This record gives sequence, C-alpha cells and structure tokens, in this order.
Amino acid sequence: MGVIVRQSIKGTFANYLGIAIGFFTTFFILTKYLTPEEVGLTRILVDAGVLLSGLAQLGTNSSAIRYYPYFRDEERKDHGFFGWTLVVPLVGFVIYALLFLCFKELVVKWYSHKSQLFVNYLYVVLPIAFFMLYQAVFEVNANVLMRIAVPKFVREVGVRLMTLACYLLYAFHVFDLDRFVMAFCLVYAVAMLCDLFYLLSLKKISFRPDWKFVTKKLRNDFLWYTLFMMAAALAGNLMPVLNTFFVGAKMGLFYTGIFAIANYIAAVIEAPYRSLGAIAQPEISQAVKENNFVKANHLCKSVSLHQLLAGSLIFFLIWINIDLLFDLIPNGDEYREGKWVVFILGFSRLLNSTLSVGCTVLNYSKYYFYSLVFTVLLTVTAIFLNVKLIPYFGMYGAASASLAAYAIYFVLLLWVVWKTIRVNPFSMAQVKVCLVMMGLFGINLLWYCCLTPHVASTVTLALLEALVRSLLLLLAAFFTVYKFGISDDVNRLIDKYILRKS
Repeated sequence: MGVIVRQSIKGTFANYLGIAIGFFTTFFILTKYLTPEEVGLTRILVDAGVLLSGLAQLGTNSSAIRYYPYFRDEERKDHGFFGWTLVVPLVGFVIYALLFLCFKELVVKWYSHKSQLFVNYLYVVLPIAFFMLYQAVFEVNANVLMRIAVPKFVREVGVRLMTLACYLLYAFHVFDLDRFVMAFCLVYAVAMLCDLFYLLSLKKISFRPDWKFVTKKLRNDFLWYTLFMMAAALAGNLMPVLNTFFVGAKMGLFYTGIFAIANYIAAVIEAPYRSLGAIAQPEISQAVKENNFVKANHLCKSVSLHQLLAGSLIFFLIWINIDLLFDLIPNGDEYREGKWVVFILGFSRLLNSTLSVGCTVLNYSKYYFYSLVFTVLLTVTAIFLNVKLIPYFGMYGAASASLAAYAIYFVLLLWVVWKTIRVNPFSMAQVKVCLVMMGLFGINLLWYCCLTPHVASTVTLALLEALVRSLLLLLAAFFTVYKFGISDDVNRLIDKYILRKS
C-alpha cells in the first residue's frame, strides 16, 4: 500500500491544482459573467456527454483493468492490448449514438418547457461524448501501465485551463454563445489527443491485436464480462448525472446552475479517491486474480480508511467556511440557496468515495455479476426518490434522493461482498477518524459561538479569522491522527517529509 500511496500523491497534486483552477473558474468567473441558466447549460451538456461516453465504453474501463494481467508482456507490447481497448468502445459509441438519434424527439419534448436552451444545443452532445469516451479509454491504458500523473494533469488541469479560456472569451464578448459552445466541445478533443500522444510517447502500446494470443476461453470470458458490463453501465453511468437531468427537466436551467455550483463544492471531497482509487485498482485486480483475498482485504481497508480520512477533513473545511464562501463569490446570494444541498451531497460523496472500493473488489472477482443487481437497485431507487422528492423539496429532494439511494446500496452490497469473498472496507481506525471529526466539529462550534462574532466584523477580518481557524483545526487533526497512529502510511509520510526522520 505504501507504493500506492506514494504514486497517488502525483495524481492527487494534479487533482488539487485542477481544483484550485476550477475553484477560481467556478466561483469568480462563472458566477460573475454567466447567468445561472448558462451555468446550468454547461453542466447539463457535460453530464450528457459523460452519460453517453460511459455507456459507449461497454465496460472497457473495468474490463481493461480486469484482463490486463492476462495480457501483460512488455517485450510483446502486451499482445496488442491497446488495440482491443479501441475497438469495443467504437462499437459502443455507434450503438448509443443511433439510440440517441432515435430518442432525440423524446428528449426535446421533456426539456423544451423548462430548459429550451439545452434543446438548442443538443447537437453538440454526440461529439462531446466521443471525445470524452476516448479520453477515458486512453486514461485507463495509462492507468494499467501505472502512469497516471500525465493523464490526471490533462484531465484535472488542462481541461480546466482550456474551459477557463472559453469562459473568459465569452465573458469579454470575443465569442457569442454559439462559438462558446463549439469551443467548449473542442476542449475535450484537445484533451483526448494529448492523452493519445502521451501513450504513444511511452512506446509500450501496439495498435495491432495479437489474435493468436486470445484463446477461446479468454475470448468467451471477455465477451460475457463485456455483455455484463453493458447491462451494468445502463444503470451505473446514469446515477452520477441523474440529479442534473431531473433538476433540469423539473425545475429548469436556473436551478440546474445553482445545483451545479453546490455539486462542484461537494465533488471536491472525492478528489483523493480519483488518484488513490485509480492507482489501487490494478493492485486489487492482481490480488483477486491470484485469489489472494487477504491482500485484497488489506488493500480495501487501507483505501477506504485513507479516503475517509482525507474526505472527511475536506468536508469539514468546506462546511465550517460555507457561509463565508457564498459571501465572497460574485452574485453569491443567488447561489446561497444551494447551501444545504452542499451539506447533503457532501455526505453522499463521502459515503460513496469511502465505500466504493468494496464494489471494486466485487467487480474483479468471480462474483462480479452481483454488482449488476445492486447497480440497478441503486439507480431505480434514486430515480424513484427523485420523482417523489423533487416536487416537494426541490433541489434538496434531489440531493436527499442520492444520499438515501447510496446508503441503501452500500448496506446491501457490502453485506454480499463480505458473505461471498470475506472482504470488507471497515476497520477500527475508521471509528477513530469519526471520533476525531466529531471533536473537530465540536471545537469549531465553540470557536464560532465564542470568538468569531467578536473578531469577524468585516469581510476581510472574517476571511482572516476563517483562515486561522481552519489552519489551527487542520493542524490539530494531523497531530491527533499522528499521535494515535491511525494510519501507518500517513505517519511514515509525516516522518519522512515533515519531521525528516530517517
């Protein structure tokens, strides 16, 4: 696990650099120069592209990680494994592009009343989805080669810098809305090409599949797994973007924009898992292939612990400063309505990123077909709750639907994972993390009630007070985690890079 932690640091650095750029873009460019409707338009276009590209992958991301250990052979360039990962998504894209065109009129009818602006730019969804699709394919190839830093930099930093440029060109009237949307689409084309050129520079991939290497048993197993993942993708790829589509259709792009800002804030919580989870997946896959479930169990607990630790600290820092954040951003009062959406979605993101490693283990085991049942259950539950809750509670109903659906999903899924392969993500160290976080929230509440009203009389003083309070509480958290030895990996990193112990 120490190797995984060290390698994930590079990816996490790219994540947080991207978050810093995204923070500036979202809270000081979008909120100032774009209307909530235009913010909602960009969000729903991206989520539509994410959904279609996820479906078109036909499970390539999971199957690539699952089957790469069978193909691994550096001298023979992995028997043309890269070539196989290009063909399957292309077939998937053709299938879902045709379905999209067939049901286009239904989509237009659903959104024309509340979100006409989205209907006007529906034609860019397919190219965005295609570019996103192959960007994801190239990323997973870099992932199995244990080279995540550059693709992470492209996704988290490159894409955000290019979209920032698009927003600025639109803000200063260099682009009209039509040109802005086209440039927004081309951002993902450039990102896709950057990842492709990086893979080619490694000189470890081949476009030519080795047909002789693929035995009948391996081919049949792969086809069955791909068919399974196609079915799972129908539900699994819908869940992350479900709220956006329901809020857009039921409430309009104005509230979609507010929900998008709240969702962006909550999404920061999952940033560590994007690197930690990505770099751990090949290790988990290898352990499961070797039937080494003791190692898989150790990896599962370790990933879950470190994600809970990192995610809960991020959630804590966000929530104790949430009011100040809305005070600082341009037109903050328009978006303040999403404050409690941040809180609910924050818990949902923390739950998902902490426990989803259990689903990862299940997907790479011989019991992977169980995950389809739970993925369908998750999506159906979320759809049902969105339909029932949004008419009564609006955006809060959409956020609560996600949290409740994830809670039900993980309770049932992790029980099955434990019963089938005796792996679970829970440990006593996680209980210690929860106690630390409860203590931090208690200390912050006392500080906020007793000290903050006396020192935060202006926005400048409030900002300074928040920085001091956040820094001191963060240092207290690290001291407590180190002192009680909650994570051996964290202690080793602190010893090596901060305390400079040999």
